[in-house]
Amino acid sequence: MIKLIYNEMLKLVRKKRILVIILIVAALIPLFTYAQYKVAQTVEEKLGTTDWRATLQQQIIDTQNRLSSSRISDEWRKQIEIRLAQQQYYLDHDINPAVPGAPSFTRSFLDQAITLFLPLMVMVIAADLVSSEFSGGTIKLLLTRPINRWKILLSKYITMIFAVSFMLLVVSVLSSVISGLVFGYGGWTMPVITGFTVEGGELVTSQVSLLPQWEYLLMELGLVWFVCLVIGTLSFMLSILLRSTAAGMGVMLATLIAGAILTNMASSWESAKYLFMLNLQLTDYLAGMAPPVEGMTLGFSLSVLSVWGLAGLLTSFLVFTKRDVY
Repeated sequence: MIKLIYNEMLKLVRKKRILVIILIVAALIPLFTYAQYKVAQTVEEKLGTTDWRATLQQQIIDTQNRLSSSRISDEWRKQIEIRLAQQQYYLDHDINPAVPGAPSFTRSFLDQAITLFLPLMVMVIAADLVSSEFSGGTIKLLLTRPINRWKILLSKYITMIFAVSFMLLVVSVLSSVISGLVFGYGGWTMPVITGFTVEGGELVTSQVSLLPQWEYLLMELGLVWFVCLVIGTLSFMLSILLRSTAAGMGVMLATLIAGAILTNMASSWESAKYLFMLNLQLTDYLAGMAPPVEGMTLGFSLSVLSVWGLAGLLTSFLVFTKRDVY
């Protein structure tokens, strides 16, 4: 098995997919860092102070002004009201929700990237692990070796796990290092508040607790890794079912985009909560944001993603071991 995994890793490295992803991340993170720097600079110029309390107070005022608009849908109004309650909680308890520094930027970046950017990077890795063998005509040669099919497929899946884990590690390191050049490298031990829950459209603070930012970031990375693993498994399945890299990537891309759209429209469609696309934003549960469909919890979303991932993995092995490729 070790030799099989080593062989698959060599194939992946020779395709230079990992290198391409690293270059994409290294090019985009400076843009995101500069954008956040300009936002902070604009707020500072507008308020004439660097005091986070004044900034937070202005955000509360802006949020209240948005609530006064009659053009906001009921779903968005609930989201804004919950956000307003959180902001007021931070201010009342003298807690800075956005401590400047590399860890804060990395945390914010992972929050924004978990539903589309990182899944797309994972798709680039996993979408052709098997389909490339069919399109390149090497699948027959691969299966003539005296090794069980399930072992060959397992080696490819383990390779995918290693590649996804390495990609997430690179993203985290590059995000921290590059953003730290602008915002500094402090703030790892600053307290971050978590434990907000939403019940009946109301914010519940009975289980709120403070964590060091490094611990909160590790929890967030664990959730992001789990989401990437599920997306990688489903992309892996499509690579086997469709036997075409372009078709597999197209289906997964369309699904992810549809999920991003449905997230803002599915509040009245209760059964939509069983779609894996609506359960990708796991980090929102740590921050206490309202779920896309009322009643969804972190445990529920983890369960739904686990079922989808296991179903995709089982389907992959059943199809690959039974399919006639000759």
